Amino acid sequence: MSFAPGDWLLASPWLLALFIILYRYATRRPQLRDYAPAPSGPLVSVIIPARNEARNIERCVRSMLAASYPAIEIIVVDDRSTDGTGDLADRLGVRVVRGAELPAGWFGKQWALVQGYRAARGELLLFADADTRHEPELIARAVTALHAERADLLSVIPRQETVTFWERLIQPHVFVALAARISDLRRLNRTRIEWNAIANGQFILVTRASYEATGTHEAVKTFVADDLMLAQTYVRSGFDIFLVHATTYMTTRMYTSLREILEGWTKNLALAAPLMAPPIAWLRTLLPYVMWMPALLWIGPPIVWATLGSNYAAIATLASLLTWVGIYAGERAPVRYAFLYPLGAAMVAFIVIRSAWRGKRRVEWRGRVYRA
Repeated sequence: MSFAPGDWLLASPWLLALFIILYRYATRRPQLRDYAPAPSGPLVSVIIPARNEARNIERCVRSMLAASYPAIEIIVVDDRSTDGTGDLADRLGVRVVRGAELPAGWFGKQWALVQGYRAARGELLLFADADTRHEPELIARAVTALHAERADLLSVIPRQETVTFWERLIQPHVFVALAARISDLRRLNRTRIEWNAIANGQFILVTRASYEATGTHEAVKTFVADDLMLAQTYVRSGFDIFLVHATTYMTTRMYTSLREILEGWTKNLALAAPLMAPPIAWLRTLLPYVMWMPALLWIGPPIVWATLGSNYAAIATLASLLTWVGIYAGERAPVRYAFLYPLGAAMVAFIVIRSAWRGKRRVEWRGRVYRA
């Protein structure tokens, strides 16, 4: 098979994507490892909202109990669980706040976090999800980074654990799509553009003073994407946010089955993505219905190559495969799943479309139904 100059030209978008994505993986900055662990400091109140988290809570809490940072208190907010989550946390010797009934107009996570905040004593507040696992130096390094950068909110980007077939097939595609919007964290840190602000709700470290000044999670109680809106509230209030990569120090496993993946991303995508776009009404309305289309860049070339034998499609397919081999290697996931990248892209496109049509009407999560 010989390739004409025109074939290379037509395939140039995929070759460019190969270079850009792999370059970003190789140069991800800032890194939490660049901040030495703080040997001491102010009390950090770790607040973990937990609704039916019996599967995760012990691993999460034990990882925090092993923290090298000396001044922490751990508060688990048992959000009316029915699977014994609160009892498990009790046996681990941490403080358990039994959640009150969810008030009208609140999403459950925000209500749990506010209850934890009301019980907390720390000068610093760490909001952490139950599906996370922390290395001993994570909190100590995060405290150093918060102070060194003179930030009011610090959030970290962890490594995503994938175990089952569907996790390994779908999750890397979702995170690559999100990374395309986020781009380089250095462009987001200390931003003064409200819609450009983000945070990762799996780990958000804030000063108590800034948290209270922005209205706590009560200010974002009506939003699915509470982490995103909290970051934007900080920027709107004139506070600094700072994000770092922390794949060495924190892992998370968000979903464990195809059903959880479908429900979780259906909940998040259609309602969160428009908030990361410029506040132009028609753009935010249209975005949920078109943001599946980039998946065609991954799906199209193999189909064209298989059906028409096009040379440019062969180049584009090979470039895409090399891109996904690099992504899976960078995520420390089995590289063999890279060969299924068209199927992964198709599944994400389906989830995005499902999110647009269903997620904007109602949200279901953890046994609760919300009207969006």
